[in-house]
Amino acid sequence: MLSALHAAGLGANNVGELRSRLLAAWVAENRLAEHRARADWLPLGLARGSASEGGLEFNWTEEVIATPNAAFRRVDIRIFAAGDESHRLAHLVGFVVNAPGTVR
Repeated sequence: MLSALHAAGLGANNVGELRSRLLAAWVAENRLAEHRARADWLPLGLARGSASEGGLEFNWTEEVIATPNAAFRRVDIRIFAAGDESHRLAHLVGFVVNAPGTVR
């Protein structure tokens, strides 16, 4: 009986972790999609912020890195549980483009 309860408890914890990771991935995808939709030309460096998804709070960091092609910038987005930057839930790497004719 105790084994069954232990297994059920582990399963419940895993479901919560999977839900957190799924929502964190959505936060990362939303960050990148917003930059692309606005045609943002992000400054190089590190930015931090927070977001909420599905009733959970997350912290994010975005590291913008130059690429060999000056028209592109790499964006590394990392999502953490709010208040716990030692526990990364999602990591997304994407690129933004400095489109010709875009007013900056």
